[in-house]
Amino acid sequence: MNKILWLDDLRNPYIDLEGKVPKIEGFTIEWVLNYEQFVQWIEKFGLPDIISFDHDLADEHYTPEQYWSDYEKSKEYQESQNYQEKTGMDCAKWLIDYCIDRKLDLPEFYVHSANPVGADNILGILNNYKKFSDYGSKLNS
Repeated sequence: MNKILWLDDLRNPYIDLEGKVPKIEGFTIEWVLNYEQFVQWIEKFGLPDIISFDHDLADEHYTPEQYWSDYEKSKEYQESQNYQEKTGMDCAKWLIDYCIDRKLDLPEFYVHSANPVGADNILGILNNYKKFSDYGSKLNS
């Protein structure tokens, strides 16, 4: 059975908006709420087939409403923060290190975060790593 690792502190992947279990043919969904659970799950079970990332994994990560309508101000606000709790970006960085250390390809990934700055950051680092690792594998073949 194929596995989707769903990283999100709030959104329950087992229940859609109408309260029904989503039907994803051939996949099981594994839900982790934070960085520690993300790391523990992968260390125990290995890479899933797909990972879907949320960025904001704790209350301290939520950008105040006054910045929601201005991407640049939101980005400036977020970059000025010194978070105690780890974000989805920290999970993405850890995942890259995990793959490098084991010479593994990244699994398929998505970002479902409502935080556009955080989503862009996660996609940016993962896509850049994927591009670099694909380039490196072509050089070595």
